[in-house]
Amino acid sequence: MQEELSFGFPILSFLTFFPLLGALVVWGLKDHAQVRKATLGIAGIEMVVAAFMLMLFVPDTAAMQFAERHEWIPFLGISYHLAVDGISVLFLGLTAFLTVLLVLYSWDSVTLKPKAFYMSILALEATFIGIFASIDLIVFFVFWELMLIPSYFLIKLWGPGEDCHYAALKYVLYTLLGSVFMLVGFCLLSLNYFEAKQVYSFDFIDLLSVPIPLSQQLLIFWLIFLGLAFKAPVFPFHSWFPDALVQGPIPMSVMFAGIKMGTYGFLRFSMPLLPDASRNETVVAILMALGLAAVVYGAIVAIIQPDFRRLLVFSSISHLGFVVIGLFALNFQGIQGSLITMINLGFSTAGLFFLAGFMYERLGHTDVRQCTGLAKKMPLLATFLLIIGMASIGLPGTNGFVGEFLILLGVFQAWWVYGAIAVTGVIFAAAYFLWYYERAIFGPLKESLPAVIPDLNTREWAIGVSLSVMIFWIGLYPSPFLRMVNGSVQAVVDRVHPETAIAQYNMDPLPPEIIRN
Repeated sequence: MQEELSFGFPILSFLTFFPLLGALVVWGLKDHAQVRKATLGIAGIEMVVAAFMLMLFVPDTAAMQFAERHEWIPFLGISYHLAVDGISVLFLGLTAFLTVLLVLYSWDSVTLKPKAFYMSILALEATFIGIFASIDLIVFFVFWELMLIPSYFLIKLWGPGEDCHYAALKYVLYTLLGSVFMLVGFCLLSLNYFEAKQVYSFDFIDLLSVPIPLSQQLLIFWLIFLGLAFKAPVFPFHSWFPDALVQGPIPMSVMFAGIKMGTYGFLRFSMPLLPDASRNETVVAILMALGLAAVVYGAIVAIIQPDFRRLLVFSSISHLGFVVIGLFALNFQGIQGSLITMINLGFSTAGLFFLAGFMYERLGHTDVRQCTGLAKKMPLLATFLLIIGMASIGLPGTNGFVGEFLILLGVFQAWWVYGAIAVTGVIFAAAYFLWYYERAIFGPLKESLPAVIPDLNTREWAIGVSLSVMIFWIGLYPSPFLRMVNGSVQAVVDRVHPETAIAQYNMDPLPPEIIRN
């Protein structure tokens, strides 16, 4: 049984529901300036509490921490169960961090229904936090579905693209389709638990204790896979992704590209609960093939994109392919690298979308054919674009290198052929970014550009600095982040490969001095 540590204050419930309470406060305000300041204050408090939680988190253990558990629907085995471990805790901090940056980004750019916009941002934050904090599968599913509401309206109402209505509907339909299969998989897990214990349960901790026949594991794995693959999106379930990120507003692009809920679900639920299916040769071969196809396909398509936002969309698909192959290398380095890469994308890919937004606000587009020589007009933007872009392609010293190196190390250890194919994605990544950067930033000054283009203002400069600090922190000193995830990553490896389990990361109780009651 997995060790759980509680905390005197329900910090996870606070992080989950405080943004919703904040949205109600924003709803009662009338002045636009007050709405902006209140939203920033609410997001700031959320980030401070999330940082406090990260400081209190005990590293190098697989124990669930800050646990809260209350019965909700007892006869169905559904409980309100929140907790975090090394797999999920960094996602809470990342979500809170990006939300603050989104409020700063939208400070002057949102003029249509600003109150509804900021309420949607706070609601979206609450659902993201709920997804990462949920341990009960039904609670997870509830937040998973609730996320569609603010996402749909953000794309539909504030998307700059002409087809934003179509993109919003397509996103919702694709996600709902996958969710149906995932819910069936969750129900089959509960039915299997009922056969063993004569009671129902959707609790992740309970479900870990009951073995599942391989044939049933395979069925459940693929059902859950469909729900997660559409959301991730895993190639070839990605057709909604370019529409949503190009037609939708920059805040949605930042959240979808920067926070990887689908691949998180593989690591959180699929691999620990269905270990035999996860290491099945056919399953692994299919997932590795899909991951490698995404790595190469996304990078090649990105090279031919003249529009920066579309380039970033397919670059994100390529990066997600790296995450998939790292996870299904099924060894410590591969899974550790995938988890760190999921966090890193929240700084690098999300940061590039912020910069694309800055360009769009000034030029009305991000098409390299219509804007060249921007370094002469916007040197600050050119500088941050270089820093964050280098992180995106995995330059040593940046956060991107840490994750990509660990993934490739894990894949080469498992299957060197797959690793050799994956390396081509690194080469293509350098090609598509550097080629775009050379043309847009250092090319000859386009005569059609406005005579005066304002460079980044103080608020935008602060966003760039914040992202750059995190990029270099993780790139130059990744140890604190790796220590936070190590215990939980090893626990997953032990579940998938019980014959080689490492005792020191087994679910042993923590020393009394660090157990928080």
